[in-house]
Amino acid sequence: MIRPVDRQQTTVPAESVTGRHTVALVRTFTFEAAHLLPHAPPGHKCRRLHGHSFRVDLTVDGEVDKRTGWLMDFGDIKAAFAPLLDRLDHHYLNEIDGLENPTAENLTRWIWERLKPDLPELACVTVHETCSARCEFRGER
Repeated sequence: MIRPVDRQQTTVPAESVTGRHTVALVRTFTFEAAHLLPHAPPGHKCRRLHGHSFRVDLTVDGEVDKRTGWLMDFGDIKAAFAPLLDRLDHHYLNEIDGLENPTAENLTRWIWERLKPDLPELACVTVHETCSARCEFRGER
């Protein structure tokens, strides 16, 4: 049953309408790594060896547990990503299995494929190569 909205209130909270409270949590990580893009056009700057201060945002979404008041502990996201972070940080990405062509697009998918089995609530992987360039991956369509 939908409760009437009082004149002061502009929206009805989702939980009062549906009984559910869904959220998206985002945990951010950073790592330093070098790479080159072997399939970039000849002369392209990304075909040369270079490095980035990468930022990775991992988004999980789902329903808030009514008892605990949370979807999950942020520490659980950190623990799930820790082994991958260790493989990426201060490494040459081209030498990592599956990242021989480490574009932002391939890196987001690589992270997703390895993280999703241990983090089923995973909804999006975002990789920022620079402060103004990023790629988002939300799984298969």
